[in-house]
Amino acid sequence: MADDWHTLASPDEIPSPALLLYPDRVGENIRRMVAAVGQAERLRPHVKTHKMAEMVQMQLKAGIGKFKCATIAEAEMLGQASAKDVLLANQPVGPNVARLLGLAGWFRDVRFSTIADDAGAVGALAEAALAAGITLPIWLDLDVGMGRTGIAPGQAAITLYKLIDQLPGIEPAGLHLYDGHLHDSDPAERLAKWQTMMDEVRSFRTELETAGLSVPGVVGGGTPTFPFHTQHTDHECSPGTTLLWDFGYRDKFSDLDYQNAAVLLTRVISKPGNNFITLDLGHKAVAAENPHPRVQFIGLDDAEAIVHSEEHLTLRTANAADFKVGDCLYGIPRHICPTVALYDRAHVIRGGKLADQWQIAARARKLTY
Repeated sequence: MADDWHTLASPDEIPSPALLLYPDRVGENIRRMVAAVGQAERLRPHVKTHKMAEMVQMQLKAGIGKFKCATIAEAEMLGQASAKDVLLANQPVGPNVARLLGLAGWFRDVRFSTIADDAGAVGALAEAALAAGITLPIWLDLDVGMGRTGIAPGQAAITLYKLIDQLPGIEPAGLHLYDGHLHDSDPAERLAKWQTMMDEVRSFRTELETAGLSVPGVVGGGTPTFPFHTQHTDHECSPGTTLLWDFGYRDKFSDLDYQNAAVLLTRVISKPGNNFITLDLGHKAVAAENPHPRVQFIGLDDAEAIVHSEEHLTLRTANAADFKVGDCLYGIPRHICPTVALYDRAHVIRGGKLADQWQIAARARKLTY
């Protein structure tokens, strides 16, 4: 593609800062995801990256019917977008139990499921589901090294899986594992660690089945291990960043071939001195949890972040004299997922022109439920 694929013909149509979305590139990324896994039925993409119903509908048209999400709002957005199968990959507790079951009761043609790693949480889910007249599928959440959620494979995990199998109101859906701790740049090193992890998972699954417990499926991996789950297992695969891509994953994982499909539009709002320009791209416009550079500016390779605050980003660049106040820059964020959540809408760009605006609906904490 041309180097100016990101450029707007009429940038004055869009106030900055803004999130620009390029659906032709999104469509190509979806095509590559399906090609990598071989059949769309094995994909369960995570929607936390984009949070948009229109993006879900693009995937539905490609034959992808199953999705993974992190919040009740994302789950409801998926129901509204006509997804067929929704996994809430966050153990619901407190009011979120009733919220999830409310969705399952309202969207009767959608299969809602969730994960669990705690006997008390399993009991609460079973009691509430039974009272609601719903049978809720539950995936046992395995901790395979991430150390964030899940239960380690072993006897305690077998006991918990038996509880899921025995309690009325719930049923075992299988195993859920997120291996986000495997993010070595070298594909061979990443694969070797993944294979060690998978040996333990396969052994654990055999133990469950030997004990007479059904394991209907496995949902495995995020983006960095997506190629391994596609090639070496029959798992459902749940990448998310592949849909929009960012420079963090692009630069770190050379074995993953996806296109940047989201860009930040920003403008010069001040020139505080020689070799300095200040942009309207503060913490509220680009994810700030990582060290600088938090954004790479297309065509401005020497940009160095000097000050980053709520509404401002001041750069040092030898090319400062080439810019005047009001000029546009285009940047690709290091981490696209939390960046998208900073915007209420995406400006959809086709052929360099503003074609539509898509609401980032599930950035909200609550829609209806």
